[in-house]
Amino acid sequence: MIVVVCGPGGVGKGTVVARLVAADPRLWLSRSWTTRSQRPGEPDDAYTYVDRPTFEARIAEGGFLEHAEFLGNLYGTPWPDAGDERDIVLEIDVQGAEQVIERVPPADRLFILLEPPSPEVQAERLRGRGDPPEQAEERIRVAQGEIDRARQLDAIRIVNDDLDRTVDEVERLIAEARAARG
Repeated sequence: MIVVVCGPGGVGKGTVVARLVAADPRLWLSRSWTTRSQRPGEPDDAYTYVDRPTFEARIAEGGFLEHAEFLGNLYGTPWPDAGDERDIVLEIDVQGAEQVIERVPPADRLFILLEPPSPEVQAERLRGRGDPPEQAEERIRVAQGEIDRARQLDAIRIVNDDLDRTVDEVERLIAEARAARG
């Protein structure tokens, strides 16, 4: 099963996913690629950081399950290879989620949209993780459109206003999806 955790920047995808993967050995996090620069304080393994020509060559090879451009940078998920015994977690934006939905049948995926409690909280989170002010403003500006698009895709919506509750809710959804698959 592919667990898609999507939402706009600053909603807490990375924090929620890190806790899920740390708590459940049956989950495998697919590491996305990006052409953007590493943020100050961001772990080296947050992404596979590559230049644009390398990324574009991978696109030409058909090497991504999904890829998109956002704020001038490319982001993409390589075709995952976690083995049959593990579920794959994708921490991606809405553009990427739309592509996954086109390529992965509903029975093989769980689609979760994390939403911020408010634009103000989202902006605070973006600044806290080191986004430059102009980039944080741009992310806030496009966030509602991303949320609206994801809602149209019938994502399960969770407002990330309490980290423990949010993680518990996603764990419950994963358990239910696993049970339904047998």
